[in-house]
Amino acid sequence: QVQLVESGGGSVRTGGSLRLSCVASGDTYSKNCMAWFRQAPGKEREGVAIIDSDGSTSVSVFVKGRFTISRDNGNNSLYLQMNSLKTEDTAMYYCAARTFVGGCYLLPRYFANWGQGTQVTVSS
Repeated sequence: QVQLVESGGGSVRTGGSLRLSCVASGDTYSKNCMAWFRQAPGKEREGVAIIDSDGSTSVSVFVKGRFTISRDNGNNSLYLQMNSLKTEDTAMYYCAARTFVGGCYLLPRYFANWGQGTQVTVSS
């Protein structure tokens, strides 16, 4: 079991930026597939960005060109740099970890470990 703690959420105006952070417990972090998801009120949880143990990344088409995912294995940390924020980016953002080898897909059902979430609110 991996414990995940997110931080960095807040309220910003459209066009602004935020950087989310997630710190993971355990000594196998570098081998984990890590991802960011978000969930807005009344909507399903959706994938935002994913990074595999080899450093390969992928982001949702809704945030491509604006959001960047990265990781620091030395500090067991995951980051999401969010630029050019839009009102539709408003949601609770969750960090997730997959500890099994393979199956690194940006879908909630592939992840068993979740943080408590950090709220991002973007207003015009």
